[in-house]
Amino acid sequence: MDLNILWFILITVLFIGFFLLEGFDYGVGILLPFLGKNDTERRLVINTIGPVWDGNEVWMLTAGGAIFAAFPNWYATMFSGFYLALFLILAALIVRGVAFEFRSKDRNPLWRNSWDWAIFAGSAIPALLWGVALTNLLQGLPVNARMEYAGSFWDLLSPYTLVGGLTSLWLFLLHGSTFLALKADEPVAGRAGKIAGKTGMIGLPVMLLYIVLSFVRTDLLAKTGAGVVMIASFAALAAVVFTLRRSLWGRAFAANGLTILLSTVAVFWGLFPRVIVSSLDPAWSLTIYNASSSPYTLKVMTIVALTLVPVVLLYQGWTYWVFRKRVTAKDLYY
Repeated sequence: MDLNILWFILITVLFIGFFLLEGFDYGVGILLPFLGKNDTERRLVINTIGPVWDGNEVWMLTAGGAIFAAFPNWYATMFSGFYLALFLILAALIVRGVAFEFRSKDRNPLWRNSWDWAIFAGSAIPALLWGVALTNLLQGLPVNARMEYAGSFWDLLSPYTLVGGLTSLWLFLLHGSTFLALKADEPVAGRAGKIAGKTGMIGLPVMLLYIVLSFVRTDLLAKTGAGVVMIASFAALAAVVFTLRRSLWGRAFAANGLTILLSTVAVFWGLFPRVIVSSLDPAWSLTIYNASSSPYTLKVMTIVALTLVPVVLLYQGWTYWVFRKRVTAKDLYY
């Protein structure tokens, strides 16, 4: 295995980690205004992710940094093509982070309610747009022979990419609701469990439509392994619905995590060895070779990653272990 392949795999792993961890953060943020019937309950919802949400976002920053350093042409083309979409994601995340910090600065109900809806928007927008972005990479972008994006923002929106966005939004919503069923105290946990059951049932046809469109609109069928993994992700989602009916929240959360993992693997497997498919001419697609940094850069990055990544993983694992208990009203901090 050469370093180009290794870094493509590592970037895939970083996105998997990001979607698995930040995914339930997004889901919790989306559910905040609906699950919390009063300020105490809303504070309880926020506190379930309070110690970890900012650490989870580091996976996104690390993935972006890895793409910039390992595959600069991929980074340049993707960020020019997704400029407005990524700006919306960044703006949403900034508003979301500010909302978490500012919400408790004033006890005025209007003040807190406004920031709660800011958390909702700051969670829903990225949850939708990340699915749109990944689906566009798989479907193809209007990239010319100079590796330049030759389209507009509206070229990113199509029935297929919007279904991809709805799929990610629904998976993260399901991830957040099962997380709250595990992590929150009653009555919030009970409400979250009910929403999880409804979300899972709606998510099944959405996911099925996404898979069918992926086979029709991309070359995923030509890549047997990626196609099998994509179908396996649907089976995992069906397992989520099965376990939710039996109120097995831990298994449902794990099964939904497996759904997110498998669907992300399927997208990147479908891309490989490309990183951006050109819809103008397949020969103009960016690959892990024509978009990469020099071998020396990849070598240095590999040494640094092998040294520091285990430390980061240990630290984040320790954080989750410390804050592993269910959050109750007596544990609230404002």
